[in-house]
Amino acid sequence: MTGYTHYSLLVLFLPLLSFAVLIFFNKRLPRSGDLIATGLVGMTWMLSFSMFIMAFFIQQDPNFPYNPSMSWFSIGSFQADLNFYIDNMTIVMLLVVATISTLVHIYSIGYMQGDPRYGRYFAYLGIFTFSMNGIVLSGTFIMTYIFWELVGLSSYLLIGFWFEKKSASDAGKKAFIVNRIGDVGMWIGLMILFSVVGSWNYADVFEGIHNGVLQGGLLTAAGILIFMGAVGKSAQFPLHIWLPDAMEGPTPVSALIHAATMVAAGVYLSLRIFPMLTVNAMTVIATVGGLTAFLAALIAITQNDIKKVLAYSTVSQLGYMVLAVGTGAYVAGFFHLVTHAMFKAGLFLGSGSVIHAMHHAYHKLHDHDRDPQDMRNMGGMKSKMPLTYWTFVISTLALAGVPFTSGFLSKDSILAGTLAYYHHHHSALGLLLVIFGFGAAFITAFYMFRLIYMTFHGEPADAEVHKNLHESPGTMTFPLVVLAGLSFFIAYTLPYFNPFSTHGWFTDMIKAPEKVVIGLSHFNETVAEGMHHAHYTAMYISITVALLGILLATVIYLWKKVDTDKVAASIRPLYLLSLNKFYIDEIYMKGVVGPFLSLCRSAGFIDMDIYDRYVIDGSARATKKISDYAGIQLDYKLLDQTLIDGTGRLTAAFGRVLRRMQTGKLQNYLSYALTGFILLYVIGTIIKAI
Repeated sequence: MTGYTHYSLLVLFLPLLSFAVLIFFNKRLPRSGDLIATGLVGMTWMLSFSMFIMAFFIQQDPNFPYNPSMSWFSIGSFQADLNFYIDNMTIVMLLVVATISTLVHIYSIGYMQGDPRYGRYFAYLGIFTFSMNGIVLSGTFIMTYIFWELVGLSSYLLIGFWFEKKSASDAGKKAFIVNRIGDVGMWIGLMILFSVVGSWNYADVFEGIHNGVLQGGLLTAAGILIFMGAVGKSAQFPLHIWLPDAMEGPTPVSALIHAATMVAAGVYLSLRIFPMLTVNAMTVIATVGGLTAFLAALIAITQNDIKKVLAYSTVSQLGYMVLAVGTGAYVAGFFHLVTHAMFKAGLFLGSGSVIHAMHHAYHKLHDHDRDPQDMRNMGGMKSKMPLTYWTFVISTLALAGVPFTSGFLSKDSILAGTLAYYHHHHSALGLLLVIFGFGAAFITAFYMFRLIYMTFHGEPADAEVHKNLHESPGTMTFPLVVLAGLSFFIAYTLPYFNPFSTHGWFTDMIKAPEKVVIGLSHFNETVAEGMHHAHYTAMYISITVALLGILLATVIYLWKKVDTDKVAASIRPLYLLSLNKFYIDEIYMKGVVGPFLSLCRSAGFIDMDIYDRYVIDGSARATKKISDYAGIQLDYKLLDQTLIDGTGRLTAAFGRVLRRMQTGKLQNYLSYALTGFILLYVIGTIIKAI
């Protein structure tokens, strides 16, 4: 077990070392340190893969937990520990993060070449990978929360990397603020757990819940509040609005953060707290996930920015994962997290290859006005970028859930879980979740092939631009090939070869943990049995809706049998609703942000224009006037000049008179004495007479 500890420490801190070296010394290093960063993160992949080999071939226990810890700090009776929680899910997730991060580093060498902050970019990739690995390895809620916030910070730095663009800096701030909203709920939930159970440790919390220390409505509230953190980080409705804007960051960042790792952190957290989720909490989670999957898919239909389509696709697929958690399909949810990380990273990097080619073509033509991400400016790119095209198609087939791909296996499992949920509950909500799940599957296939046909097929939008297009360099196409290969079913079913069954190394390693909530001891068995009976039904419907979606996109965008402008005009209200993202951003601006800013302005007016001006500044002015009067009129003029200085002047004048009288002549003194005697005599005579 010590091997796991040593490897985990290296996996955690090697990316931090990359950040520390590059953030301070990148300008002094060869190639700004990109090879150092890539080498260090490549080492984390080798270590993660070694842990995977140890777990699969040597440990061979799907339920082994290894929980090394060390004391962090203590205050009185309170003690906080730093714990790792290492099990098969931890190891698989570390391998996912390391794989995507390594490929993104390699891809970025070609994509970011020539950027003035090239070295700083790789440093930011390092701090993000460190933070993400920290979440994966955390064995305590407090450690999870610390790394959770570090992921938020590093994503802010990467999203706003090109901060000289206002849209990029605004997107970074939006992502940071929206995530903080979810994190507030998460922190309140963690406080409930700690205040009742008295520990941050996952194992201790679960044991306390199992023993009945925390149960009922308070446990449900704690689960939902912690899930709020996942709503923010995994871009679930209604906090999904930050993710499409985050596409302002470099495209490799979109692949790393917004396709495979950061957004998966919320799903990973939901899976970690799965044992403590009550039925009511899971109902809320399933509803949020299903609504997110369907709503985001509807928005993606009408978007014309290639990265925005993929962004809303990511939101939709994250909704699928959350839906799986809510319906109890634990393994299916994590399976889709892993498979989606590969093919969606491939799609984002593929879109980056397209954007890179368009940007260079515009640059050659000295055209800096047109948007290289707008699919309406593309078309006919298949012949110019064949490697990008075919890897993109493979990843798209996986996303659409077509047989022989990994996405087919994982999405089919989630849909089977949704059907099982409906058959078990027979409720309107269960039926709605089924509609959301299969409806989103149909729409996903449609909008992804719409993207392919608009980008790679048909006539070029501009012949001159098309002439200057070329395939991306090897550093960019190599990750595409690897990720396309990882989008086939065989990568997850080995040592078995069955494209219609999830049975393989993944399902051998990953098992759903037992529920610790009182009364849910047989929950997993019930869900597994329901999914088994719904498997073929879900598979047939899933294949059907995926093929129908592809066929519809082919008819409209490849064969041009339908005039899209006429269709859009005939359903203009619905079209505008999708195009404008259901006006959710506008609702937030007018219903939340606008009133909040008005409240802030009112508070500012009261504070600065009333309180400061009349109370603080008024008191200061009054004090100054009183001080001026006391200092000038009373102290200076009356006391100093009149009393003090007046007495001095009088004394000086009297002294001058006496000085004149002291002449030193005897006759003067006799005359003074005689004069005084006469005055006294006269005064005495007058007094007697009176």
